[in-house]
Amino acid sequence: MNNISQLMQLGQQMQAKMTELQQSLEARRIPASSGGGMVTVTVDGKGSVKQVQIDPTCVDPRDVEMLEDLVLAAVTEAQAKAQGEYEQEMKKVTGGLPMNIPGLPKLF
Repeated sequence: MNNISQLMQLGQQMQAKMTELQQSLEARRIPASSGGGMVTVTVDGKGSVKQVQIDPTCVDPRDVEMLEDLVLAAVTEAQAKAQGEYEQEMKKVTGGLPMNIPGLPKLF
């Protein structure tokens, strides 16, 4: 019976850490740029885009496709960074154990 109570306590501790991690990820800001800094995108720790900055010198109405590619590249890079940080934080919370447990949030 003691093992069950220890397991429940461990589960509660992990749940508290997961809640703290979720809040921390929402507050984080992760920037990435493309085109030598012509486009900068900032995402939160969950990968949601929070800000897009475009250097006016790269805005050419005759070459919208290039600007679209720069924005896409910056978004992709920022989201990849956010995913990497999320995975690192999850390893800390779970002690490196794989966490494919139903009910736990999966951001990426």
